[in-house]
Amino acid sequence: MKILVIHQYYLMPGSPGGSRFNEFARLWAAAGHEVTVVAGNLDYATGAVPERYHGRWITREQDGDVTVLRCHVPRTYNKSYAVAWRPFRPHTLSSTHAAMTVARPDVVIATSPPLVAMAPGVIAAKARWKGVPWVFEIRDLWPESAITTGVLKEGAALTRVLYAMERAACLMADKINVLTPAFRDDLIKRGLAPADKIVFVPNGADVELFTPGPRDNDARREFGWGDRFVVMYAGAHGRANAVGQFLDAAERLRDRPDILLASVGDGPERPALEAEAKRRGLDNVRFHGAQPKSRMPEIVRACDVGAAILQDNPTFKTVYPNKVFDYMATERPTLLAIDGVARKLVCDEAQAGVFAKPENAQSLADAIRAMADDPAGCAAMGPQEGGGGGASATRWRSATRPGDGALRGAGPRRQPPMRLPAGEALSAISSRRWCALGAVEDAL
Repeated sequence: MKILVIHQYYLMPGSPGGSRFNEFARLWAAAGHEVTVVAGNLDYATGAVPERYHGRWITREQDGDVTVLRCHVPRTYNKSYAVAWRPFRPHTLSSTHAAMTVARPDVVIATSPPLVAMAPGVIAAKARWKGVPWVFEIRDLWPESAITTGVLKEGAALTRVLYAMERAACLMADKINVLTPAFRDDLIKRGLAPADKIVFVPNGADVELFTPGPRDNDARREFGWGDRFVVMYAGAHGRANAVGQFLDAAERLRDRPDILLASVGDGPERPALEAEAKRRGLDNVRFHGAQPKSRMPEIVRACDVGAAILQDNPTFKTVYPNKVFDYMATERPTLLAIDGVARKLVCDEAQAGVFAKPENAQSLADAIRAMADDPAGCAAMGPQEGGGGGASATRWRSATRPGDGALRGAGPRRQPPMRLPAGEALSAISSRRWCALGAVEDAL
């Protein structure tokens, strides 16, 4: 099967960040499918365009057995949103151009955000090759998420345009894939899609990469963590992440020299956060910057607790942050400052973490103290019977495995492209090891 993926944020080899489609593409290619990804040429962790892409509209390269077409993106991504919106316009043109040059695929998958990814997806599937199934993936609810985080204003011209694009994408897609059940419920409630058009493939962890291991390792020694109880946040440092609450919690933990709060990752707000920590004299906070993807399993194993934090925002009650699955796969408990479906999954069903009120420094500090003071109870949320995430991972698999059958039992699909419905195409290429912490989807 020939698969065309439109994904602006498809990671460059070794780069940190969400690698969902890097894993999908690798597994599909290993299963014998021909995979082409249309992506941006910006390193989103640093906001820089690598020199090899300078002055080039489209660059063709190989990521293992996956063909990647890196398309032009202006270097304004980590600026203010009004400025950052500009790269989406030329990237839409360059990615559409790239998609039009690919040989006819059997299925086109466009993943959002950015919402403008729907444009090359629609043009490729519905105009360039009429009759090719098009799958629209929603990783975050846009523009709703941008409104609730204060990035966009309700009723503004740009907001209205984005809502219209969202509706058009849902209408024209043959199938819509969502990352959480809450997204599915939202689309149905707003009348954007019927239930039978929506499938659910959640985030997960690559359990071949994120494996259990000792905390006393090279990463802990290199970072100088010593024997301290380390609560680590790994991820983006942007407005939605509200990493400032980490600093506020550290203020309330000054009396605990045995506790260290560590931050791994990058983003537009990291310089200001580092400066603020220095201004306050917070010696119990460390910033380690972006780290190569290949090092992250070792770094996660080096911590005692993995933190997942976001703004106190109603939209974020609908999301599963990918980092919690990495923590669980390495048998590290989660400090979860996110309410909603993530709390239900991690704290209630998997019993793999402790909840703290988002953007509530006292609640965060109290939760950290409790975990540090009860190492046995904290450890019980990690390794359990069976290894590889143990009972927690098993409960997570049970809680998140797609239950509607849309991604299972399809078997090998070798029909001519015009006869392949989008649902069957998505079934045939579903990941064997990615979804639900490695639960096998017997579709290939």
